[in-house]
Amino acid sequence: MSDEFWTPSGPNLVVEADNRTILPCLPSSSFKVIYIDPPFNTGRTQKRQLIRTVRSPEGDRIGFKGQKYETLKGKVTSFNDTFVDYWEFLEPLLVHAYRLLTEDGTFYLHLDYREVHYAKVFLDALFGRDRFLNEIIWAYDYGARSTNKWPPKHDNILVYVKNPEAYCFNSEQVDREPYMAPGLVTPEKAARGKLPTDVWWHTIVSPTGREKTGYATQKPEGVLRRIVQASSNPGDWLLDFFAGSGTLGSVALQLDRNFVLIDNNPEAVAVMRKRLGHGRLTGRVSYFSGIPNEGQCLDGANR
Repeated sequence: MSDEFWTPSGPNLVVEADNRTILPCLPSSSFKVIYIDPPFNTGRTQKRQLIRTVRSPEGDRIGFKGQKYETLKGKVTSFNDTFVDYWEFLEPLLVHAYRLLTEDGTFYLHLDYREVHYAKVFLDALFGRDRFLNEIIWAYDYGARSTNKWPPKHDNILVYVKNPEAYCFNSEQVDREPYMAPGLVTPEKAARGKLPTDVWWHTIVSPTGREKTGYATQKPEGVLRRIVQASSNPGDWLLDFFAGSGTLGSVALQLDRNFVLIDNNPEAVAVMRKRLGHGRLTGRVSYFSGIPNEGQCLDGANR
């Protein structure tokens, strides 16, 4: 590594460390997109267990052509999602996010109904109300349903830009979606599809799909792909300092972007190593664990 902890001339980087120790080491105005999906302060431990089925003569499940299958339970991944003072924890990190954005950069904060209204007030003050671009509603239809209130089936993604006169938004690059009433538009428009609105209907990661990593709270690549396509260009740097299973990094590699991912959970980093560092991707990702050496971590705000 160079005398600096990280520079844009280096490789993609996954860091296993407390983001509060790493963010001050990163130079200002370095990232075109910063996306974070911090803990939602649900007040409970988030868990996910890997489950797979294998063909077995002693299996208790009957599948295609009468074949018997056995269900195998794998490792449980988890993290604590309880904070005594959530905003004392999150606010300093949001200040770093603002500092680290390029002048034409975009910040995406992914929360839910528990904290998003507090986040909007704080980010309006941090960025300026005229820098608020969108509130994206990611709607899904999966899981248990409450019977004593409207079941909450969406997340909120707040979108802010550093400069409202010079931000990146590639509407032509975004994956399009089908028209709900294709008979009301021309055949050409129906075939092309329409640009998504600020309400994104997208399934969660399927528990049995190829995309699943087994990590609790893993977000689908389809949601992150829209973000990366719209707000960055090939070669740009992206940052996620609550990286979890590494979905942003996976999408970045597919779309020829660069990334820095940070997470202090060893289970998350193990998932990212498996997801990002094998096969054709070997050598494109560097890994770091611990605290940068003295001298590598100058005050990022002064660089």
